[in-house]
Amino acid sequence: MIDFLRRLAFMCFLVVMISCSSNHFNNSKRNTWVFIMAGQSNMAGRGSLEAQDSLTNKKVITIDSLNNWIPAREPLHFYEKGGLDCGMSFAQTLLKDTPRNVTIAMVPCAVGGSSVFQWLNDKEHRGVKLLSNFKEKVELAKAKGEIKGILWHQGESNAKPNDFPVYQDSLLALFDVFRSEIGNAELPIMMGELGHFAQPKEKAEYFSKINLILADLAKEEEYCYLISSKGLDHKGDNLHFNSAAQRELGRRYADAIQSILINEHK
Repeated sequence: MIDFLRRLAFMCFLVVMISCSSNHFNNSKRNTWVFIMAGQSNMAGRGSLEAQDSLTNKKVITIDSLNNWIPAREPLHFYEKGGLDCGMSFAQTLLKDTPRNVTIAMVPCAVGGSSVFQWLNDKEHRGVKLLSNFKEKVELAKAKGEIKGILWHQGESNAKPNDFPVYQDSLLALFDVFRSEIGNAELPIMMGELGHFAQPKEKAEYFSKINLILADLAKEEEYCYLISSKGLDHKGDNLHFNSAAQRELGRRYADAIQSILINEHK
C-alpha cells in the first residue's frame, strides 16, 4: 500500500511538472511579440551607424543569417551591406508601453531595390528569393511567438508611370499572401511613406504618386495603416533616410501600432 501511494504521488508530481512546463512554453510564446520587416532599402536600412545604435536590450531579439535567435543589435538586416534601419527604434519605443513580461522579436526580410512585382512573383533579387524567404521567416516566427504585425516600406522601385495603374492592386494581392501565410486576415500592416525629399522634380512627383496610392489604400482597407515620412531627411542622396530619420520612423511605426496592441491585450 505504501509503495502504491508513493508511485501515485510520483505520477501526480510528473503530471504537475509537465503541465507547468507546457504552460510556461505557451506563456513564453504568447509574451513574444514578433514583427516582420519587409520591403526594400529604406526598410533594410541605409542610415549611418552611430554609437547609440550599438546598444542592445535583453527584451529585444532578432535572427542572424543562420536563423538563430540572438540579442538584437543594429544593423538588423544581413542580406546585403546596409546600415541603420528603424527596427531597434521601433522595438525600444514599443517596449515603453507594453507589459513588462513581453519580448519584442524583429524579423528582417527587406531587400534593397526590390519591386512589388518581384515580391508577388517570388523572384530572386540580390540572391534572395523574396517570398520564399518571407515564408521561411514566418515559420520561424510562429515557432517563437505571436506575429503582431508587418512593418512595410517599399515603392521607390515602382515609382514609374507604367507601374502606377497596377501598383495598389499588386500590393493588396501581396498583403493577402502575407496574411494567408501568417494565418491572420486581420494582421496590421504598417506602410511607410516614401521620402518627401526626392529630386529632381519628376522623381518627386513619382514618389508623391506612390504616397497617394498608399494613403488611398490605408483609407479603403481595414488593417492597413499609413506611416508619415513628413519632415524626415535623407542621407545626401535624395533617396534613403538618414540615421535620425530612421530612428524617428521607427518611433512613428511604434506609435501607430501601439493602440492596436493595447486594445488587443486589454
